[in-house]
Amino acid sequence: MPPKLLVFDCDGVLVDSEALVVEVEAELLTAAGFAITAEEITERFVGLSYGSMMAALGAEHGRPVPDELSRRVQQAALDEFPSRLRPVPGIGDLLAALDGDRCVASSSDLDRIQLSLTVTGLDDHFEPDHIFSAQMVARGKPAPDLFELAADRLEAAPASCLVIEDSPAGVSAARAAGMAVVGLLAGGHARPGLGERLVAAGAKLTFDTVAELGDHLASL
Repeated sequence: MPPKLLVFDCDGVLVDSEALVVEVEAELLTAAGFAITAEEITERFVGLSYGSMMAALGAEHGRPVPDELSRRVQQAALDEFPSRLRPVPGIGDLLAALDGDRCVASSSDLDRIQLSLTVTGLDDHFEPDHIFSAQMVARGKPAPDLFELAADRLEAAPASCLVIEDSPAGVSAARAAGMAVVGLLAGGHARPGLGERLVAAGAKLTFDTVAELGDHLASL
């Protein structure tokens, strides 16, 4: 039976932003005395909210990340989006071919989600009230709150939803919400072993390309 609602993560699933963002974050945070590599950010924080990452770094360094630095790092990444951000290969064609309800449920701030969709030309594929951000809930991924909110707002039973994710935190959140979830490894940040981590977190299947995901959805 096809899902009633397809729930897409944004970064790494719809837009190929992760490698770009972590590059900027690592450079600016390290220069400010919060040393971290792009690889470490990818491994530890992809899928989590930006606030969660800042809180963890502050705890590890024994001092909070200053709000001004946090805002500057966020803005520096966003400033790169208009010229460098691209959709995940094939996702536009998949969204154009899909029937039925779909939404976005992302750990990013709402402004960043909207900017990401606009500059990549994917905004036409989602109704404005079908976009959900971690800003809207008390707990971000891996807690189920964000996915539960999306299902509630769009009147879809969790068991009738299918989530497309690229991070263990997102997969865990979907499973905690009672939703089926598959992993997509088509983003530029996907490293060897990510598929196994997604399966370990609860992903039913993983797909290396959007075309493979599309074939799976068509078979449902």
